[in-house]
Amino acid sequence: MPSGVRLAAAPLHLDPAESWDRATLESFQLAKLRTQLARLAQDSAYYAPLFRRLGWNAGELGSLADLSKLPFTTKSDYVRSIGPDAPFGQFMTVPQSEVLRMHFSSGTTSAPTPQFWTQQDLDRWGWMYARHSHAQGIGPDDIVQCMYSYTWFVGGLGATAGYQRLGAMVIPAGSQDTERQINTLFTYGSTVLCGTPSFITHLAEEVRKRGRDPASSTVRIVMMGGEPGASIPATRQRIEELWGARAYDAYGCLEFQPIAGECAAQAGLHLAEDFLYAEVVDAETRQAVPDGTPGVLVVTHLDKQAGPLVRWWTGDIVVRDSTPCTCGRTHARLLGGVRGRADDMLVIRGVNVFPSAVEELVRKSPGLGDEYQLVINASVYDAGGFMKSLHVRVEQSDASADADRLAAQLVHDIKQQLQVGAVVEVLPFGTLARSTHKAKRVVKED
Repeated sequence: MPSGVRLAAAPLHLDPAESWDRATLESFQLAKLRTQLARLAQDSAYYAPLFRRLGWNAGELGSLADLSKLPFTTKSDYVRSIGPDAPFGQFMTVPQSEVLRMHFSSGTTSAPTPQFWTQQDLDRWGWMYARHSHAQGIGPDDIVQCMYSYTWFVGGLGATAGYQRLGAMVIPAGSQDTERQINTLFTYGSTVLCGTPSFITHLAEEVRKRGRDPASSTVRIVMMGGEPGASIPATRQRIEELWGARAYDAYGCLEFQPIAGECAAQAGLHLAEDFLYAEVVDAETRQAVPDGTPGVLVVTHLDKQAGPLVRWWTGDIVVRDSTPCTCGRTHARLLGGVRGRADDMLVIRGVNVFPSAVEELVRKSPGLGDEYQLVINASVYDAGGFMKSLHVRVEQSDASADADRLAAQLVHDIKQQLQVGAVVEVLPFGTLARSTHKAKRVVKED
C-alpha cells in the first residue's frame, strides 16, 4: 500500500487495483461499503439516526444496487449539520484528536463548510493523486509548478503530495503573482504546470505579452482541474498549441479528493473506483441512467475515515463508460470530463445548453480570444418568463478584424451546433476579467 511503495521501477500501472477486472472491483466495493455503512450506523451523528428512521441495516446491502435505497446527501444537508454549538458539524466520525487536516468550501453559495482528513485519509489522497499523475507520465525527472490555490482551499496540497510521492520536484507556486510565475517557469525549467484551464490560458497570454513563446519553454505536460475546459476538445487543442505540451484533465471536489484523472490515452477520466462508488442519475427523476447517457454524478466513500459521505450529490453532469481503456486500466471513465453543473444548465426553448458547449465554439472560432461570458439578463427572456436565446460576450484577438463579422459567425455556429438563437457582443481584447482561480462564465445582471 501507499506508505511502503517503492517507485523507482516505474511500473505501467502504479497500483494493481487500477487494472482489476470488473468482478473483482465490484466485490471489493461491496465489501468496503458494508464495512463503511456499519461504521456510520454506529459512529456518525448524521447517518446513525437517519438509518434508524429509515429502518436501514447495513446487512441489507446485498448488492451495489441496494445502495440506491438510501437518500442522497446534499450540500444543504451538510450545511444544516453545522451550527454555533457544532462548528464541525455532524459528519466527522473520528475523535477530533485524529483529524490532521481541515479544508473549507469556497463559501460562494453558503458559509464556508469544513471537510476533514485523518493520516490514513491524507495518505490515500496523495497516493491516488500520484496514480493519476503517473498515468500521465510524470516522474522523478520532472519539475512541477503547482498553481492551484493553497490558501484555505483543497487543491494545491493534494497535488503536491501526489507529485512528491512520484519523486518529482514541486514548486508550490499557488495561483497569484503572474510575473513571478513566468520568471520561475523560465528560470528553473518547470516541465509540468498544473492549475485551472483559465489561469493556464491567461499565463500563456501573459508570456506572449512579454515577447516570449510559451511553446518554447521546457513545459511538456499541463495538468488542469477545478473547472470544465481541459476535456473540451477546442480548449485542449488551444492549450496544447499554446504550450507545445500534452494537456490532461483531473477532477475532484472538496468532499472527494480526487474523483478521477486522465491517462496518456486522453480518452476520458478514470474514476478512482477503489476509493469511491459512483452512480450516474437523471437530474430530474433521480434514477440511474445507463452508460453513455448524461447524468449527475453521485459518489460514496468506500474507506474514508474522518468525514465519509453516502450518496453525495455532486451536481456535476458526466457521461460514464465502464469499458476498459486502451491503457489497460479498467476503472470506468468520464467521457469528456465534467460537462457542466446541473444548476448551470440553461434551458432555451426546450434545449439544454451548458457553458462548456459554448466554450467549445468560442475556442474554435478564428479571430476570437479565449475568454467568454454568458450573460443572464432581461434580454434573454420572453414575455412568459422563459429563456429565448443566449447572450454571449467574447473578445476579438485581432484588433483589425471585423467585429460584426466575428459576431455573425458565432451566432451562426451557435444556431447550427446548439440549435438556439444568440446575441453576441464582441469586445476589445482584454476587456473581460481574467481569473487566477475558477472562471465565472455565467453572469447574472439586472
